[in-house]
Amino acid sequence: MSSPAIRLMLADVDGTLVTPEKILTPRAIAAVHALRKAGILFTVTSGRPPRGMAMLVKPLHLEMPIAAFNGGALITPDMSVIEQRVVPESLVAPITGLMRSFRLEAWIYRGTDWFVPDPDGPHVKREAATVQFQPKIMRDMSRLTDGVLKIVGVSDDHDAVARAAAQAHDRFGEHVAASASQPYYLDVTHPDANKGAVAKYLAARYRLCVDEIATIGDMPNDVLMFAHSGLSIAMGNADLQVKRAARRITTDNNNDGFANAVERFVLRRASPANVKP
Repeated sequence: MSSPAIRLMLADVDGTLVTPEKILTPRAIAAVHALRKAGILFTVTSGRPPRGMAMLVKPLHLEMPIAAFNGGALITPDMSVIEQRVVPESLVAPITGLMRSFRLEAWIYRGTDWFVPDPDGPHVKREAATVQFQPKIMRDMSRLTDGVLKIVGVSDDHDAVARAAAQAHDRFGEHVAASASQPYYLDVTHPDANKGAVAKYLAARYRLCVDEIATIGDMPNDVLMFAHSGLSIAMGNADLQVKRAARRITTDNNNDGFANAVERFVLRRASPANVKP
């Protein structure tokens, strides 16, 4: 029995759609255009803030809702908010306190702003280059508790990030989603702000069944969307647990893994119908 045709592809961004230098390759752009030509819908989900994905809209001709903050904010390609889910206000201080107990630096995303305590802290300059805007400096994070869309714990001690993620899940897991979006980033969001919820939202909005959805990613927080897709693809640079959770594995993001996945796995299951958002 043949598998149902793929009608939508949902992709992670960093570590997947772009290179380690955060570049969209010509093959990646061509692959997205090939999906559209084949009648397959395409959009992205990322831990990035909305402003950090604006540069993808024009080259990829994105038309569907985009999921920022791992699903904490659903936005249109012109950056208008469709809906957003915030971290419970009473938990912001305890979560940042937990991060500091593991010597992680805490960043806060609130509205369109990104707040850091130290402009020279770990990964601040790299993140600013990636999202293409600068953070605001707020040394006293205790005043930033309302309307928080994401809290990020940052450290180059990857073991500390993993231990902090486990502790956050144990202490706050009923009220937030906590997972590593990179080995050096611990993302904490609203419990419904996760990539699995994004896949479910898109399935409902476009009346798709699970088997008609393809997902691709590289980090543990991508596994949640794998569970809501018929075709899940892990990048070659993905963690072992991510590869084990996926149905297919492509090359890494230094070697056009996204484009290879589209060509090898997704277009072969294209629908003849031209589905439009």
